[in-house]
Amino acid sequence: MEVLGIDIGFGFTKATNGKDTLIFKSLFGDATDLQFWMDFGKDSTADFYHVTVDGNSYFIGDLAEQQSNVLNFTLDQEKLITEFVKILALTSAGVFQKKESAINVPINIVSGLPIGHFKHNYERFNEILTGHHQVTYHRPDGKKTVKEIYINKVRMLPQPMGSVLNLLMDDKGDIVNSELAKQKVGIVDIGFRTTDFTIMDRLRYIDRGSRTIDNGISKAFGIISNKLREKCGVGVQLYRLYQAVESGTIKMKGHGLNFTKIKDQVYTQLAANIANDIDRLWAEDWDIDAIVLTGGGSMALAPYLQPLITGNVHPLTNGVDARLNNVKGYLKYGRFTWGESANGKQEMTPEPDSAEQQTPISRRATQASLPRPEEPSPDVVMLMEEDTLVDDDALEEIEELVEENFTQQKSAGNFRL
Repeated sequence: MEVLGIDIGFGFTKATNGKDTLIFKSLFGDATDLQFWMDFGKDSTADFYHVTVDGNSYFIGDLAEQQSNVLNFTLDQEKLITEFVKILALTSAGVFQKKESAINVPINIVSGLPIGHFKHNYERFNEILTGHHQVTYHRPDGKKTVKEIYINKVRMLPQPMGSVLNLLMDDKGDIVNSELAKQKVGIVDIGFRTTDFTIMDRLRYIDRGSRTIDNGISKAFGIISNKLREKCGVGVQLYRLYQAVESGTIKMKGHGLNFTKIKDQVYTQLAANIANDIDRLWAEDWDIDAIVLTGGGSMALAPYLQPLITGNVHPLTNGVDARLNNVKGYLKYGRFTWGESANGKQEMTPEPDSAEQQTPISRRATQASLPRPEEPSPDVVMLMEEDTLVDDDALEEIEELVEENFTQQKSAGNFRL
């Protein structure tokens, strides 16, 4: 039996078996007939994900972004469940299934859902994936590999719990961080579309302080995209902004554009909103010992958000990709639940029929509901086709745009708790 942790986010799909880690954009598109393939990059076929699932062929991730004529990307939870989960999860699971593996070797998966969508969707997630599947992997040279995938069990968790479990457990799934296990911990999981807030009090999940708010990093990306369209007349898709926003620059039609001031303004406002959400949600939880920032969005927002949080903020670890915190925790929880199966061991503990039969307190609790910002440039400098344009009104305009967007979000009810 194999155990996998899989995290299908709106921005990226992440998966790990403990030895190898997989991460790619949550995109898929039609598999076109490539007339010629050339790639001089290192491990050029490592991210060549061309698969056939249920008789339909797809390009996945970067390959879809580069080569597909029709590309699928979503920020809708229902669409993610019904159209994306099966394709992205099976693609991930098959990658970890080695050629020499026995056909139909059972795979147990642990994954997660935003807290606000957990109750409605966790059973559907299970139904979509459990059972026998066949996935064909196509290579650029025309060769293909057919893999028979048998998903035996799927266990779902509220997404932020993965990060807590990653801090609590070692790679075998044993709870080793005894100090953290005794504390009341707040987790702020900043994803692409959503931000999840949850509390674990001495290993017990606290529902009162756990919510999902549609206030992820895509909100900032959307405002930046709108501003770029307004200034340059080019609509930039959100999934193409990752590197540009990180650096604060983008090239359009061969000309560079610096939007660091815009990025800082938007990130500052988004961080302020999240900090306000923390104060409101956890007003009664003044005894929180530590606050953990996690999720891909936390890497970008931490310099803006951390100074606004009152309390002991668990620092992000340099060199560690925060996008993987949840999925690593999922895998550790899977090994805690089913035992170390990567080397073929049998399940150490049979799954009980009810939570009350779980005698160890750690098991009962974990399944209860289950860089600094760059200095802004003095002006927003846009290198347009004609010449260098110094826009003196840029800051005022972006302030108005930020205020308009975040006000609309509040009035639409996205901040209702």
